[in-house]
Amino acid sequence: MAHGPGGWAGASPGMLGLGQAAASPDAIGWSCRPEILLPLSVLLALHGVGWWRLSSRSHSRVPTWRLVSGVAGIGAAGVALLSPVDHLADDLFFVHMVQHLLLIKVAAPALLLADPLPVVLWGLPAAARVGVGHLLARRAPLRVAWQALTWTPVAWLTYALTLWLWHLPAAYEAALTHRLLHDAEHVAFFGAGLLFWWPVIAPGPHLRARAHDGARIVYLVLATFQEAMLGLILTVVPWVLYPSYALAPRVLALSAQQDQTWGGIVMWAAGGAIDMLVVLALLFRLLGRPELPALGGRPEAQARVSGR
Repeated sequence: MAHGPGGWAGASPGMLGLGQAAASPDAIGWSCRPEILLPLSVLLALHGVGWWRLSSRSHSRVPTWRLVSGVAGIGAAGVALLSPVDHLADDLFFVHMVQHLLLIKVAAPALLLADPLPVVLWGLPAAARVGVGHLLARRAPLRVAWQALTWTPVAWLTYALTLWLWHLPAAYEAALTHRLLHDAEHVAFFGAGLLFWWPVIAPGPHLRARAHDGARIVYLVLATFQEAMLGLILTVVPWVLYPSYALAPRVLALSAQQDQTWGGIVMWAAGGAIDMLVVLALLFRLLGRPELPALGGRPEAQARVSGR
């Protein structure tokens, strides 16, 4: 049986043939995949240039923490997809869960907390900025579609279906075997993460009224329950759900069953902890701490998009 997007032939240091020794730590390094590195680099550059332009034009300086948040989100995506985490995820299920956690629970919300639209738009040349502005104008097809996708029930259901469907053994095994499908899985998780966190953080453009803090708490708690259910299944099921990991070289002193158990723990414990931290922040606001900063973008940031 094939293992990993490159198969057993050893296309990458983290994917070795059956019976071969695990890769040495020196062989498991950072990847240089232009199709990932280039978009992340461009986004990072746009973020930096846009933040500088907005800060220099604005009477009230754009908060530095938003720049830091955006850089952290891009960095988390880079760590998930280009660092040794990506190599080790081919042989260790629990590392694969850490990789997904970085995309869904770290990179996606950190980018949205940066309120990236005004910043990225101001990083573009003027002509491109005007063109993108037309795409996001009221009643523009792209804006209407995004408004529908970020409606709270749709965002929640899309996220839950993405999580469960990609963890079905047939889909998961197919992604381990085919590189393009594996990349599609990561895009799906990151996109579902953006949709999921959008109603909670509410960055610009503000497509609808911000949800009440109580509604956002319920939204997160329900999501945590379904994540915990999937994680619990992975933790307690008494057989290896994904045969490729049973055939993979043992990089650590963990059996395939133990590896799967730890993967389930990562999902429901670490993922749930992040959700509950956000719930606590929303509870503070709900219980009368208005001095806490809002999660989403500020209305005045939207005015800067048009250059007013």
